[in-house]
Amino acid sequence: QVQLVESGGGLVQAGGSLRLSCANSGFVWNIWHMGWFRQAPGREREFVAALIGTGDISDYADFAKGRFTISRDNNKNTMDLQMSILRPEDAAVYLCAAIPNSGLRGEYRFWGQGTQVTVSS
Repeated sequence: QVQLVESGGGLVQAGGSLRLSCANSGFVWNIWHMGWFRQAPGREREFVAALIGTGDISDYADFAKGRFTISRDNNKNTMDLQMSILRPEDAAVYLCAAIPNSGLRGEYRFWGQGTQVTVSS
């Protein structure tokens, strides 16, 4: 059974940084593409960043470019999202996802429960 568990969320001041991590169990990690999404209260879930299985190619939402960095360690079965220069509008539940149905920015087959990120102004 595939399980994705996020960690690293918390409260940070605007301009600060956080590093989120997603740990996986249940499937061969380095084959599948992975992604980060976020959902704020009252808003739809939105794509943040994604990384293909080998880690060679990444994709970022416009708001994440230059501030967020996605990475993965296939030996440890973990994927991270380093977030910097955080803004109040970055506050959301951040979710890890695995195995896209089609395209890196669309629906994924497996999802974690999410980790809360709160940014104070």
